[in-house]
Amino acid sequence: MNENTAQLAAPQSLPARAFDPRPDLSAAITLAGRTLAAVRPDQYDLPTPCDEFDVRRLSSHLVAVLRRIAVIGRGEDPFSVPSFADELPDGAWAAAWAPAALEAESVWADDGILDRELRLPIGPKPGAVGAVIYTNELTVHTWDLARATGQHPAWDPALVERVLEVLRRSLPADRRGGPVPYGEVVAVDDDAPAIDRLVAWAGRRP
Repeated sequence: MNENTAQLAAPQSLPARAFDPRPDLSAAITLAGRTLAAVRPDQYDLPTPCDEFDVRRLSSHLVAVLRRIAVIGRGEDPFSVPSFADELPDGAWAAAWAPAALEAESVWADDGILDRELRLPIGPKPGAVGAVIYTNELTVHTWDLARATGQHPAWDPALVERVLEVLRRSLPADRRGGPVPYGEVVAVDDDAPAIDRLVAWAGRRP
């Protein structure tokens, strides 16, 4: 599941100012960066739960996603940012993360961004919707990277529950296959950790 296809089931709208999604986006950026920084060179060729990517390719993709978040926030063309940070050599992803995160945080600090129509890969959406989309993108791919490299990030259950609520609304269990690039929902216990329920809804096996 890459960034563009992962958003085919993006929410069309959110309840009017039900919450400010930017703190969740910021937290997802921080946790993804910590997870990326802990990846070891001997793990670069390992497979991840996202079948398209090994650890090396997923690390490169995460940096590209973060860069795209800033570009989108500025109202620019998301496709001006490649889907992979291919210019970075192996192991340079964590060093590239900090400046990219600072740029994204600066761009998204503008309160007007939440109602502004932004250009996303799936089409124009309000900034509030974009923030939720990318929180989901980063959270699920952080789990992919953590699972592949034996890490156990400190997930924020409340944040994950919010992401899961939106994902369940925008991606019902019967909308799988064909143009929707998600696997079938994986059954987990109702009392499973929030992160397990989120990735299971996204078609991963916790």
